Amino acid sequence: MANAAERNLHETGADREACDAEAGVKLRSLESRLGQLGSVMVAYSGGVDSAFLAATAHRVLGARMLAVLADSPSLARRDLDQACAFARSIGMPLRVVATEELERPEYARNDADRCFHCKDELFNVMAALGAELGFERIAYGMNADDTRDYRPGQRAAQDHAVLAPLAEAGLTKQDVRALAKAAGYPVWDRPAAPCLSSRVEYGREVTREVLAQVEQAEESLRQLGFRELRVRHHGELARVEIARHELPRALSMEMLDAITAALKQAGFQYITLDCTGFRSGSMNALLSAETLARRS
Repeated sequence: MANAAERNLHETGADREACDAEAGVKLRSLESRLGQLGSVMVAYSGGVDSAFLAATAHRVLGARMLAVLADSPSLARRDLDQACAFARSIGMPLRVVATEELERPEYARNDADRCFHCKDELFNVMAALGAELGFERIAYGMNADDTRDYRPGQRAAQDHAVLAPLAEAGLTKQDVRALAKAAGYPVWDRPAAPCLSSRVEYGREVTREVLAQVEQAEESLRQLGFRELRVRHHGELARVEIARHELPRALSMEMLDAITAALKQAGFQYITLDCTGFRSGSMNALLSAETLARRS
């Protein structure tokens, strides 16, 4: 009779095979849905969700798909370069377009609906481009897990009749990462990289200077060897979030001094290390229950 460790190993393997099979069914559903569209533009950021959606659309539709990457001060140059590099690596058609969300007062004032105005700007630009190039449908990389967080951008997608094929197919973030890895896409384990504005505390105006400050601060931390992180902008104070498994490296006096020097160089006067560690969407913890209840 197999011992407990062997049974657990067998059950873990069986569970993994079942998950892989389920993800495969979802993938075929995604491919079928994309094939029905005939042609589509994909809002592409280079993150694992939009990259996997765009790559799958390219595989299914070929030249009848176009990845559209929005370039603005809220997009870190590192993310722009990585997104373009992935598209080149698979021969995927890509159009980089300028978006002007920062010129919208509703966006710059940075209230809880900031993401709505960002996505509204993007989808307006994509709709105009689609009319010019003959693409009737737009899709974006919302997955089945994304309905669980406060995401005003989903309301903009609904307003513009933008499709969410990953969510329609029931693909979760875990599914997308597993399928991207199986396909050999190097983005499969890329940390989430939302726009730089998401680092700025609600109510603080989003400006080009503020975004550049955040970008410089985060890049300096990556140069120190950290991978999964955020620098939250609270005016003169920078609140540094580092993934918990990386936190021990930050806790020597030498590294704390290096972090402090780097972030002061970026223009912050005070630097604090968040002991809770990195967590996506931590700024949303400050939103009222009433605001959170208005999920799209």
